[in-house]
Amino acid sequence: MRADKALAHAVSQAGPVVFKMRPAGYASLLKIIVEQQLSTASAWAIWGRLEAGVTPLDPERFLDMDDSDLRAFGLSGPKMRYCRALSQDVVDGSLKLGRLARMSDEAAMTALQSVTGIGRWTAEIYLLFCLGRPDVWPVGDVAVQAALHDVQGLEVRPGPQEMDVLGERWRPLRGVAALILWNYYRHIKARPLWQ
Repeated sequence: MRADKALAHAVSQAGPVVFKMRPAGYASLLKIIVEQQLSTASAWAIWGRLEAGVTPLDPERFLDMDDSDLRAFGLSGPKMRYCRALSQDVVDGSLKLGRLARMSDEAAMTALQSVTGIGRWTAEIYLLFCLGRPDVWPVGDVAVQAALHDVQGLEVRPGPQEMDVLGERWRPLRGVAALILWNYYRHIKARPLWQ
């Protein structure tokens, strides 16, 4: 914040960032997949039903659930496929979640994105909120883009390529900048966002 007046202003407007890590592992990654492209309220409702209905919440038990069970929780067809792909990759060892913490950001992103349904955003959110990686910069996140547009006084909301360029000045703490921008978006733009 000392090095960037725009981020300092964002914190002065929205207040300090309250950051709570999620536990690393299968359940947290499954939850992030459920949350993809949904409102916070919808994601929480679906996750609540899923968490209550799949016990224990592990990949083997998830794979035992049929389509009608998963639809009753609120999962769409694509989300069912993505959640099953994650579950299968964990069960068969294609994705070794415990190894991600020892990998570089790039290697962990590649490993996560090898799973059907896990794209850049999902991998970035997992690295930020579950592994605490300080330099992950979610260039495609609309809330971060909108907040940066406001705090930098840009004419148009930046796209991913411009976000890459704009974020360079915060390296190696781009993830911290993202948390400040999410906090600003949530409090100043008054729109719900992923938590």
